[in-house]
Amino acid sequence: MKGTYIFLADGFEISEALTTVNMLRRGGVNVKTVSIYDDRIVTSSNRIPIIADMAFGEFKASTTFGPCLKTDVMIFPGGMPGSSNLAAFGKLMDIMQQHYAEGGTLAAICAAPSVVLGLLPNLEGKKMTCYDGFEDALTAKGVEYVKSGVVVDGNIITGRGPGWAVEFGLAILEHVKGQEIAEKVKAGLML
Repeated sequence: MKGTYIFLADGFEISEALTTVNMLRRGGVNVKTVSIYDDRIVTSSNRIPIIADMAFGEFKASTTFGPCLKTDVMIFPGGMPGSSNLAAFGKLMDIMQQHYAEGGTLAAICAAPSVVLGLLPNLEGKKMTCYDGFEDALTAKGVEYVKSGVVVDGNIITGRGPGWAVEFGLAILEHVKGQEIAEKVKAGLML
């Protein structure tokens, strides 16, 4: 899968999703928001509806699949039941597994590292973080849980929760565009 996409399901954490999109777009990444449904409207865990850039069918029809680079990123915000809704969508999980197997990057924050990325095989030895209370599912798969705000391990980027959304977005930006661009965005935010 070519490009950078953030996938939204009803019950997603709005601050994690939109802050991440904001950081990436500030840095020049053409990130697209994708509803996993047949229409573009997705409702956050706080009952705030947003209009995604595309519905899942539009994503499938307009995206190039096949070998990918580490700069091709699939992003999964947390929130409940948003993370569970993403994990239950088999078509998306199949794409995620193929994307990861081809060397693409996966980024997840809050509950999503455990609930969504936890579905991947062969996570033994990977370093990841997640929302407090979700780490047992990761450690059961051999993941080294790190209680940090953001953890980058190769082509997996994880964030701990909503309070770390800016840093999570900047870590993805650095991964895609480099440290200089990430630092420029960070300076513009007065961080």
